[in-house]
Amino acid sequence: MPQQYYSVDQVADLLGLHVKTVRAYVREGRLAATRIGKQYRVRRRDLEEFTGGPLAEEEGPDAPRAPYAEASTVVQVDGVDRATADRLTTLLSVTGRPEDRGRAHVQVVHDPDRARLKVVIVGDLATTATLLGYVDSLTGDQR
Repeated sequence: MPQQYYSVDQVADLLGLHVKTVRAYVREGRLAATRIGKQYRVRRRDLEEFTGGPLAEEEGPDAPRAPYAEASTVVQVDGVDRATADRLTTLLSVTGRPEDRGRAHVQVVHDPDRARLKVVIVGDLATTATLLGYVDSLTGDQR
């Protein structure tokens, strides 16, 4: 049976927010809560109303998880001028909406003195492969 009352800490974990942010929502009246002693408790239905949808069912430590793979990739490309570095940075930063690209974090650093570009990608395999394809399209062999 799903939990019916949540502490402020649990709400913060569920929503991916800081505890102080959740407390502010309660104080401002944006999130309904009941004060019990010195702590607030939030009812499940109030939390679902606040988020605009049902909460995901809680998983125990023994619940099966879907397989997930993540890649950490560092690509170094030599002989890259500033214009190419700028094009690549823009392409990797703004291509598609984040929800379409999957989960990935990208950093691009250009060293103009060495004409060297470093791209760091951390994310799911499909997104990483797509982003590596973009790097290859702008910097790969043009034979």
